[in-house]
Amino acid sequence: MAEVDGLMHRLEKAVIRLESVLSNSYSSSFQDKSIANGINGGVAPFVEAFDSLMTGALVDYIKNSKIIGGDVETHAGLVENAFKAERTFLLFASQHQKPSQTEEAFALKPISEQILAIQSFRERNRGSNFFNHLSAISESIPALGWIAMSPKPGPYVKEMTDAATFYTNRVLKDYKSTDARHVDWVKSYLNIWTELQAYIKEYHTTGVSWGNAIFSNPLPGAPSSQLCCPPPPPPPGPPPMSEFEVSKAKDDVSQDRSALFAQLNQGETITKGLRHVSDEEKTHKNPKLRSQGGAVRSPTKSHTPSPTTPQSPPHQSNSPLLELEGKKWRVEYQEGVAGLVISETELKQVAYIFQCKKTTIQIKGKINSIIIDNCTKLGLVFDDVVGIVEVINSKNIEIQVIGKVPTISVNKTDGCHIYLSENSIDCEIVSAKSSEMNILVPHDGDYKEFPVPEQFKTSWDGSKLVTEPAEMMG
Repeated sequence: MAEVDGLMHRLEKAVIRLESVLSNSYSSSFQDKSIANGINGGVAPFVEAFDSLMTGALVDYIKNSKIIGGDVETHAGLVENAFKAERTFLLFASQHQKPSQTEEAFALKPISEQILAIQSFRERNRGSNFFNHLSAISESIPALGWIAMSPKPGPYVKEMTDAATFYTNRVLKDYKSTDARHVDWVKSYLNIWTELQAYIKEYHTTGVSWGNAIFSNPLPGAPSSQLCCPPPPPPPGPPPMSEFEVSKAKDDVSQDRSALFAQLNQGETITKGLRHVSDEEKTHKNPKLRSQGGAVRSPTKSHTPSPTTPQSPPHQSNSPLLELEGKKWRVEYQEGVAGLVISETELKQVAYIFQCKKTTIQIKGKINSIIIDNCTKLGLVFDDVVGIVEVINSKNIEIQVIGKVPTISVNKTDGCHIYLSENSIDCEIVSAKSSEMNILVPHDGDYKEFPVPEQFKTSWDGSKLVTEPAEMMG
């Protein structure tokens, strides 16, 4: 044990020394701002263009943030620091050839720290009156990580910008007719990313443009092997899935529901029971499977099965399906499967879950939308959805939100329990022709359950019909 402690102590000292050397190296590299690509005579054109973005779009956003004041102004100061760190990196890139992955990772560290500071500020100020403003920035600021993206940094910025629109739309909804300052703030902030995309398209189409000079002063003391990483992800979501065990079963339906979700509480071991599917068994790689089906009998002829031929099943069974078709994840005809996981997701993808029974599905990452159609006793856990989650013609559905979702729609469904996270507490839930719906909201480390009204009363007030939930009967 003492040897391990000694080794850890030496490693910590080595890291501190490397960071110190790196800091000194940056200071000496940027003291003379007149050196570009190793030649005296001003900065590189792509650095000048980034300066124009900072003195134009960024300054307008900071100005509008100061007009609003409060947390918005403070947050804008952190955003300004992040752009300054990015400008420093671009200047460094203009003066050197592309370094090793390890050296580049060290160079990216200041930007990652600024992004984390911006996101942490939002998390510390969840009670702020400007929470939607802070969230719009926190969701999109990882766009500054485009410098670590190749070969498509521009589309990456677009995806991060789209992630902010849910919150900017909320700001516009709240202030569009009451306070034009917030409308100007939204326009100026989104304009930053619009101009950044144009900037990347012109100067860094497939990745950061590095200088042509000989890399004569590499970062001293940096270790020889360490992968470069993009900026850190947003802070982790709410408590793990074991929260489903909080409420005890009240009837047979709730017992089935608890059993359904028990499999998800296994954590990382959830995939151990999954069987590898060979190419011959995949419908999208073996066309013969698509044409297979139960034998169809003629309605006008009688059939006597031979002693060696078993009778055909009374109904045609469909093959279970889990595949990515274009940008759509198709999950169909899964029955009695615990622990299906979709992990390789992208923002533009959608998930369509059709006729699944007694099955649990986990969708990791951030996708566009999810549709649950004609399912029974289905458990769904997902991280983030930027569009909508729809439940149609289903029974006994359990949904748990780990991250965020703006809207959940439930139609013609009997029995639907929705577990919201802290981040999704402002989710809008629309329902029609549905019963036994309950919304569970985080409360003191547990969940507090609220039923959705099923009965309504409508009356004429003299000029229009007024509909409101009927009072619950005791």
